[in-house]
Amino acid sequence: MAKIKKGDLVQVITGAKQERGGDRGKQGKVLRVYPEANRVLVEGINRVTKHTKVGQSQRGTKTGGIEVVEAPIHVSNVALVDPSTKKPTRVGFRLETVEKDGVSKTVRVRVSKASGKDI
Repeated sequence: MAKIKKGDLVQVITGAKQERGGDRGKQGKVLRVYPEANRVLVEGINRVTKHTKVGQSQRGTKTGGIEVVEAPIHVSNVALVDPSTKKPTRVGFRLETVEKDGVSKTVRVRVSKASGKDI
């Protein structure tokens, strides 16, 4: 079970400080998770300049130029933000019994290590 999922609010915990042009301390929403590469794409974090080749669309408009896009960041460099305290927290799992249609089933639930509440 993944500790970080699409749509989660995360904070960058490593790298250069913001005063030096880095992303450490910034918070953003997870746009995409790449589990095979252990990377996540975070909104507004790790922005890179990408040069695209000039071409033409079917309407005849020119495409290409210089774009600024987000690049994936390693999952170990971000921490999940606790919704109640708005601070980064470690994540664990707890077994809970859920009853659905008369059938009880044990499922793992993400839980904040700091507050002990479900995330």
